[in-house]
Amino acid sequence: MASLVIILLSNVLMQLTFFIIVSSSNEYAQYLGGTSTFSGLVIGIPTLFAGVALLPLMHLDQGGYVRPLHFACASACLGNILYGLAYYADWLYLILLGRIVTGFTFTFWMYTKRYCSDPRIVGIRRRTTLAGWLVLGQGIGFSLGPFVGGILYKIGFHNSVFNGYTSPAWIMAALWAVFWAIAAIFYEDVPRALPPPQSIALQPTRAQDSTASASDDTKSKEEEPTRVSTAEVAPAANSAQDAPPRRIMNKGQWGVAATMCWFAMTTFFILGAWEANIPVFTSSHLRSNPFHFTPFAAGNLIALGGACTIPFLLLNLHFARRVQDRHTLATGTSIGLAGLLIALAILGEEKVNYGSLFICWFLVALGFNIASTVTLSLLSKQLPGEWNGRISLCIQYSNYTGRVTGAVWGGAGVKIGMLNFVGMQLAYVGIGGIMFMTLWKNLKAKTG
Repeated sequence: MASLVIILLSNVLMQLTFFIIVSSSNEYAQYLGGTSTFSGLVIGIPTLFAGVALLPLMHLDQGGYVRPLHFACASACLGNILYGLAYYADWLYLILLGRIVTGFTFTFWMYTKRYCSDPRIVGIRRRTTLAGWLVLGQGIGFSLGPFVGGILYKIGFHNSVFNGYTSPAWIMAALWAVFWAIAAIFYEDVPRALPPPQSIALQPTRAQDSTASASDDTKSKEEEPTRVSTAEVAPAANSAQDAPPRRIMNKGQWGVAATMCWFAMTTFFILGAWEANIPVFTSSHLRSNPFHFTPFAAGNLIALGGACTIPFLLLNLHFARRVQDRHTLATGTSIGLAGLLIALAILGEEKVNYGSLFICWFLVALGFNIASTVTLSLLSKQLPGEWNGRISLCIQYSNYTGRVTGAVWGGAGVKIGMLNFVGMQLAYVGIGGIMFMTLWKNLKAKTG
């Protein structure tokens, strides 16, 4: 239980680390000579380098989580320190370098997902529930992070080292140092051997018949070794990596995998775009913007929308054990789509006010957070347990792609036009909807 709590807390800390700078990054970048697009790059680039570092790290993790956990903690401490020193050094690219180093921390996002679907410790009927806890931590991070960052910016702390721009990074560095010490004491890694996995509807590769005229008795004798060699038997020690059973995926399973990866990318593209865009849009001089917010006010808006989603995310935890993943995905996407359509309407008519913008952000945040709950859990229920590492990797790279491109797209939203900004997101959802409806029957999986 202590290890699970540490995994879930690490997810919350990573979410806070990612979002706490959102409120002030635009002002910080401009103070050091950058642009709003550069601030979007600062927000999103960590996940790009997390993706670069993830594959080498997987070769060193020994199938466990201890090494990646220590690597994440060390990267978080160093990266936040570098980000905090950029003001004192008066060097724009030091905030970028700091976020790149911090990005290595976010390699552990894949490990939190893998842990919550790891067949060595998590059964099929618990995976969506644990994924719901990860999404709840995500909701806490993107609501509390911008709020705290906005407050710290408002207070200011008129100091060349610890001030409104840098204090979020220094505080996160301290929190990660404390968490690192706690994790080193209390975390226990998972067992190396897999338990007997539950049956998965995936066909093993069958040996070709030698002749069409072979007798039934001869066929049965020939097939018996094949069944033994591809049976779902718990491998000892390194057999899961050294000699995995030969399996094939049918067209439906390939379609489900592609659909889940697309939605994993789309949900984080849209969430990242809105989180990066709200401070930029609400401080811009567009005719459709009546606000001219400070980073503190923009952070409050982001935090308020995120905080209002938390009761619904808690409710989602309750229903995760009773509702099919495909229904959860459909519900979440529909809610988020409603928010995008309202946003398109109010921006087109230039009738934006606090209430209408808040409703749009709330629906987008709620819908796509709910949708992101099931991308890994649904796929892990349809494929063998020994494929969990590869499944987690595919979903996480899709998340990284969405976060990077979404943050840059959000930072450039004012420059490219807000209608184009929302229109691109609608296109992403539309493509996902076509895939979803085409593969509706294939998306059925066990609840829980």
